[in-house]
Amino acid sequence: MLLDTGPLVALLSETDANHVRARSLFADCLPPFRCCEAVVAEACFLMRKVDAAGPAEVVALGRRGLYTVAISVEDHWTNIEAVLRKYSDQRISLADACLIRCAEVHEEARILTFDADFRVYKWARNRKFELP
Repeated sequence: MLLDTGPLVALLSETDANHVRARSLFADCLPPFRCCEAVVAEACFLMRKVDAAGPAEVVALGRRGLYTVAISVEDHWTNIEAVLRKYSDQRISLADACLIRCAEVHEEARILTFDADFRVYKWARNRKFELP
């Protein structure tokens, strides 16, 4: 299953409005989740606002095997650029574009996200994401 920033931050932040929901969703799924560097960077940035140790907690979850960085932006510049252009009217983030590319590379439609844009985004041209 793919992993987006929102559930990762909500899992770590007890004050997040989606904390209980995130705990439940993570409990129902088997790790490791697949994500990308941009998701990890976004999560670190957001967790820094919650707690000075927040970024280290994000990285620690990766070290413990909760998630893996499944693609490198370096290997997918052209494809990620095409996704960013395709969805520029959606104000798509780099993390979202990378997750779309990750879905294509790993043929994975399931994504743990709170982002409603993944109801609009398609991977492999016309395949829909499966949201929790």
